[in-house]
Amino acid sequence: MANYPDVDYGPILQLIGTWRGDQGIDIAPEPDGDENNPYYETITYEDIGDFSNAEEQKLAAVYYRQIVKRKTNDNVFHDQTGYWIWDADNKTIMHSFVIPRAVSVVAGGTYSGETDDDGRVVMELTSKLDDPEWGIIQSPFMTKKASSLEFRQKVIVGNGKMTYTQMTLVDIYGKVFEHTDDNELNRA
Repeated sequence: MANYPDVDYGPILQLIGTWRGDQGIDIAPEPDGDENNPYYETITYEDIGDFSNAEEQKLAAVYYRQIVKRKTNDNVFHDQTGYWIWDADNKTIMHSFVIPRAVSVVAGGTYSGETDDDGRVVMELTSKLDDPEWGIIQSPFMTKKASSLEFRQKVIVGNGKMTYTQMTLVDIYGKVFEHTDDNELNRA
């Protein structure tokens, strides 16, 4: 439950709490094809209240940390931190995050109020390299060797269940590859 009950978190309110899932599938690029990595993860979302930008934009934010481990050896292979941000006036959801490969993403989308058949919130966001609004920044090494070109994410959350599907278009090993991740999580 929210620590700041008077804040309008809009659809990101459903994220707040700790989530665990063990049905994850990561399809990652390899030099000779692709690699399927079954995984489990824990994501903790914490509300941090509301704030303003330039004294005119009012936002509400949720901080999170995601720890992903391979089922095959229990090793962490993805550790991500970031924010989900809600702009109620513009019905905009923003997701900004960093991964420890020197890649930062700011993805966004307009929230239409869409829900699935179970009444869960549906959020869809996108980001592209060199997009002036929703962009991707990466180190020179990543730009040359494993450039993230595009990021798309769909999260469906509510009633104690969250599912997500995400795709990062990566230019790696001399080809463009759709690196995908999806999982189903339950509120802990």
